[in-house]
Amino acid sequence: MRTWSDSRLWQPGHLLTVHLLWGAASDIPSTTPNARLASRVGVFPVSSQKEKLGLIAGNGKFPFLVLEAARAQGYEVVVAAIKEETFPEIEGHGAAAVHWLSLGELSKLIEMFQREGVRRAVMAGQVRHKQIFSSIRPDWRLAKLLLSLTTRNTDSLLGAIAKVLGDEGIVLEKSTWLLEPLLVKPGVLTEREPTEQERKNIEYGRVVARQLARHDIGQTVVIAESACVAVEAMEGTDATIERAGQIMRSLSLDGSLHGDASTLSRALTVVKIAKPNQDMRFDVPVIGVKTIEVMQAAGASCLALDAGKCLLLDGQKVIEAADAAGIAMIAEEGKV
Repeated sequence: MRTWSDSRLWQPGHLLTVHLLWGAASDIPSTTPNARLASRVGVFPVSSQKEKLGLIAGNGKFPFLVLEAARAQGYEVVVAAIKEETFPEIEGHGAAAVHWLSLGELSKLIEMFQREGVRRAVMAGQVRHKQIFSSIRPDWRLAKLLLSLTTRNTDSLLGAIAKVLGDEGIVLEKSTWLLEPLLVKPGVLTEREPTEQERKNIEYGRVVARQLARHDIGQTVVIAESACVAVEAMEGTDATIERAGQIMRSLSLDGSLHGDASTLSRALTVVKIAKPNQDMRFDVPVIGVKTIEVMQAAGASCLALDAGKCLLLDGQKVIEAADAAGIAMIAEEGKV
């Protein structure tokens, strides 16, 4: 972020993809080559031939970023768009082909990639964990896989899918493989540094979050005055922050934070970490502008992330939104 180099523009064998990293003016990333330059850039090696790359697209902006980065490097991108998750705008972003599949159609996904000649693929975008328990019907291959699992957490489910793809000759790459410059760098990212109390919250929050992450329960905890207010489970980061804000408001309404307790700060600190041995092929921690907006509404004043493991979907806009809201952001090297 503030430490990223802005000196390299064009080099032999490289292509500048600034428009992808920081330039989109709309909520969906722009595909135009003249999207605005920003002060922080990323330079990627260009593929020497038109290799096909599969993109398994969930919801949100992440798939659009991967699609643009892959195209900028010369890949033909074949998108497997999930009917229950993927934004329909994926159709107009320059993919060689877009195939719509239901979440339960694992066999159809494999057959489509094989028919298209895809040998490498990337998973990008959220697939809501609660979909596992929805009314979506798995095909025979996915049903067999689900029955073989002893747990249905993110790592076990997606890890098993990755193995099935590998067995069929389709290698699943890291989802951040094409977006390394968007991974947050260590240091204070915003104009304001965390206060002494916020740093205490971060230290405690990291201890709690590491224990939760070891069991693949969630990656986010919300702390106030070195006490845990909310932990993430199946609902996701933003919903966890919203719930923490509701808890603090309810404590104020019922008088729990009045009287002697009124000297305690009600400001919330959000700590989002990567799991030990995080598998970057899927389930990468991500933060966008919406998360900052949710934090502001919930009364959260500080956000702590794992350096090199968390992706800023909206790039510099995330930091600008945090500065405008008076929220401190800091990234530190993860400690197991």
